[in-house]
Amino acid sequence: MSTAREPAVDGWADLRRTTQARIGLGRAGNSLPSQRVLEFRAAHAAARDAVHDPLDVETFAAAVREVGLGEPVHVQSRAGSRSEYLRRPDLGRQPDDLGGLEAADADIGIVLADGLSPRALVDHATGLLSALRDVLAERFSVAPPVIATQARVALGDHIGEALGVGTLIVVIGERPGLSVADSLGIYLTHLPKPGRSDADRNCISNIHPPDGLDYATAARIALSLVEGARRLGRSGVALKDTSRAEISSTAAPVIDAG
Repeated sequence: MSTAREPAVDGWADLRRTTQARIGLGRAGNSLPSQRVLEFRAAHAAARDAVHDPLDVETFAAAVREVGLGEPVHVQSRAGSRSEYLRRPDLGRQPDDLGGLEAADADIGIVLADGLSPRALVDHATGLLSALRDVLAERFSVAPPVIATQARVALGDHIGEALGVGTLIVVIGERPGLSVADSLGIYLTHLPKPGRSDADRNCISNIHPPDGLDYATAARIALSLVEGARRLGRSGVALKDTSRAEISSTAAPVIDAG
């Protein structure tokens, strides 16, 4: 008679395929299985690297230039290093020098900010920028993109005011987690100027295909918010995304074949 033990059935396997969360990790004695421990350490290392590795501005600018929105301009916050940026969020909100910016005769400004994940810009920014170009350029004029390093979201207020645009889109690397290290967020501010608060902005987060929001969907939501902000004359808590409702109202009717 065989004494071989049947392999244990993993009841979490199907559910685990639907989420990036760490669920049903199992046990090996009083600890986790070695594979799960190694996965955790790898994710933690990826998150740390995403935060600390600086953006290669020259290489990134060359990729941005290929999108065709004009010559990108580089600005930096008052944080002189990555270490200072992480320790002093206030310096990341203030520009070091905006002398290289000129007023743009454009409706929309786009800032590509490294934020807490420069890797996210490298992985996804040009794809998202291309999608934004495709939906925005049909209805609005778009200024050449600005690359901002050691940047927090509020740095965009200074940039938007210097450009003289009516609406500003800040594309920024989001804080990495143990599931995602390369996620982008969009922060939209109408009539940007220093002193705007988070209540004056609208956010689209979790942009990192294939597991997160895809570029086309994020761009479509951004277009809806831009149009709404310009009709309303403001952005933030008073402005809601209506793009999903518009899609539902224009969808083909379902015919009951029964």
